[in-house]
Amino acid sequence: MRRHLGLACLALLLLGAPAAQAVQPDEIMADSAKESRARGLSRELRCMVCQNQSIDDSDAPLARDLRLLVRERLAAGDSDNQVLDFLVARYGQFVLLKPRFERQTLLLWLLPPVLLLGGGLVLWLQVRRRGQRGTEVTPKLTAEEEARLAALMSAEEPPPAS
Repeated sequence: MRRHLGLACLALLLLGAPAAQAVQPDEIMADSAKESRARGLSRELRCMVCQNQSIDDSDAPLARDLRLLVRERLAAGDSDNQVLDFLVARYGQFVLLKPRFERQTLLLWLLPPVLLLGGGLVLWLQVRRRGQRGTEVTPKLTAEEEARLAALMSAEEPPPAS
């Protein structure tokens, strides 16, 4: 029984593996070095239809067109940066899954660390404030106040049990 479960899991894994890559056989370049460069670039580019997938993983027709465009530019002799610059000029920074650190994307890059540091500072201040509250000494009651408290507590009748 256990062996059958393992084989079933392996079969599902093998069946799902080809779906992970959307690159069609007719897109693959003959030069393996250029093909590996194209694959690397395709993993850095966002599918404009899917938006949370790279064009390497997307089956959308636009992703296929972008993969072919990347391969055309590489075949023409462009460097990786030239291909990326061409696509950014054509589609904007949004085409990059990891946007460049520039003036337009400054907020995108700096906001998460600033929020993390701000949250850490607030947490540290809360812990510090809570620690100071615990060290405060409550004043002791005078003898007259203790006698009055004892009289009040003995004068109270317990509520009737229902």
